[in-house]
Amino acid sequence: MVQLGLVGLGKMGFNMRERLRAAGHEVVGYDRNPDVSDSDSLADLVSKLDGPRIVWIMVPAGDPTRQTIVELGSLLSEGDMVIDGGNSKFTDDKLNADLLAAKNVGYLDCGVSGGVWGKDNGYGLMVGGAATEVTRAMPIFDALRPEGPREEGFSHAGSVGAGHYAKMIHNGIEYGIMQAYAEGFELLEASNVVEDVPAVIKGWQRGTVVRSWLLDLLVRALDEDPDLDDLEGYVEDSGEGRWTLEEAVNHAVPAPVLSAALFARFSSRQKDSAAMRAVAALRNQFGGHAVKKAGS
Repeated sequence: MVQLGLVGLGKMGFNMRERLRAAGHEVVGYDRNPDVSDSDSLADLVSKLDGPRIVWIMVPAGDPTRQTIVELGSLLSEGDMVIDGGNSKFTDDKLNADLLAAKNVGYLDCGVSGGVWGKDNGYGLMVGGAATEVTRAMPIFDALRPEGPREEGFSHAGSVGAGHYAKMIHNGIEYGIMQAYAEGFELLEASNVVEDVPAVIKGWQRGTVVRSWLLDLLVRALDEDPDLDDLEGYVEDSGEGRWTLEEAVNHAVPAPVLSAALFARFSSRQKDSAAMRAVAALRNQFGGHAVKKAGS
């Protein structure tokens, strides 16, 4: 049994707490929402943990994460550890690690994939940081990852920043896959030959080379709304797609599929389309991301 502090109990953090507790670990959570929080403040959370402490952060990237780490830096002690499991930009990780290192507090960055389904299915984890820190936190990672061989749901990607870099590329790929399914959906809808589009897509779930969890989620969305008419084809991007393309430019790596997928999201904000309704539906299915209802 490992004791863990968990900061941020939103869609992901709340379910992670439940999965960790189900595995027998003690989790003390903190969230600004008192209805889900186990503590009144970060200071209260730290006071409830035995040293050496491990605190996992699941708050929005950028300033919220930075402010949380600064405050934890003033509360934690030598030998403690912070894990940033949010979608921080990989370039922020060294800054955060250096800030905590001044107090001899360890730091790991962890890219987390699995969305709102992770509580039951487990989370794919990509970790950056020192091997000794990774080993220390492994009971937590093993509880969160999917069942099966560790190497199929967990990777120690490299030094600080590598975990978030790997998750950034993962999300860039995700953009491209979703866009391909969405464009196929729109072509099927536009056809005068295919009479039952949801049946065709459902029929791809077994035996075909395009079967995947994302396809399963598209089928689920179509079961609920066969024409996806309840949604507007308006799709936000959360940052990782843009960062992925920045890295493609920096390294002169051609990424036409990923760039086209990102630009399609930009275009979705100007004109509604069946393809972008499919992308919106997929994001809502796997991550509980906000969508715009048609007519709203």
